[in-house]
Amino acid sequence: MSLRTRIPTALILLVLVFLCIQFLSRLGFFLVLQILILISLLEFYNLSRKRELFPQLTVGCLLAVIVSSSFLFKEISLGFALFICLLFAGLYYIVTIKKLEKLNPFPASFAITFFGAIYLSLTLNHFYFLKEEKGAFYIYFLLAVIFLGDTGAYIFGKLWGRRKILPIASPRKTWEGSFGGILFACLGAFAAQQVLLKDIIFWKALLCGFFIHVIAQISDPLESLFKRAVGVKDSSRLLLDHGGFLDRIDSLILATPFFYYYIKYFWN
Repeated sequence: MSLRTRIPTALILLVLVFLCIQFLSRLGFFLVLQILILISLLEFYNLSRKRELFPQLTVGCLLAVIVSSSFLFKEISLGFALFICLLFAGLYYIVTIKKLEKLNPFPASFAITFFGAIYLSLTLNHFYFLKEEKGAFYIYFLLAVIFLGDTGAYIFGKLWGRRKILPIASPRKTWEGSFGGILFACLGAFAAQQVLLKDIIFWKALLCGFFIHVIAQISDPLESLFKRAVGVKDSSRLLLDHGGFLDRIDSLILATPFFYYYIKYFWN
């Protein structure tokens, strides 16, 4: 995998992300976020199909949109949205399963369809909450911590990595790389705090950077387990050498809601 082919794609993605965060309207940002969620969800379902789990793509996308609506419209509670999802999914399977041969794959199909929608829509929509309630600088803070943490983990792992942490989920992750990731994540948090969030006490930013990286190191291998289970390296080839959209956001799936609730309950 050549850096010469990866860097141009990475730069284009960074510019697009910046433009979306900085300049899109409230509704525009939400809609772009939904496109990202749905593309990632389709990649997730395509992985599941390789294991013959038979996710229902259209149903799953509708479930994801229902969950997302609770983030956009304050009148719709998350609990109500989840109930509607369960009701809709249950009705769909009751109506469509009319033959005995469809009964055998039903549990796996129902579970993976429902889980996939919640796994991505419930988590990633917290980006909208961050933008709406806190502003763009908080998203930049999160992305700086994630990006520099991943960079530090890669550098330390490449140079000094010896002891594996998760040989099944992430064979390349080492304790040495994890240390470098934490170090760079804290440096990223400190730099972002000094430039973007000067009203936040620096030690709180450092502590937040540490925890974000820890959560990201749970989120990343979790997504990797789905790929390892079907024997693929990338969720797709939509982003060329960078893999799929799901590959690019894997660390953010759990780190984004964590960051939102961390600053909501512990930064004040």
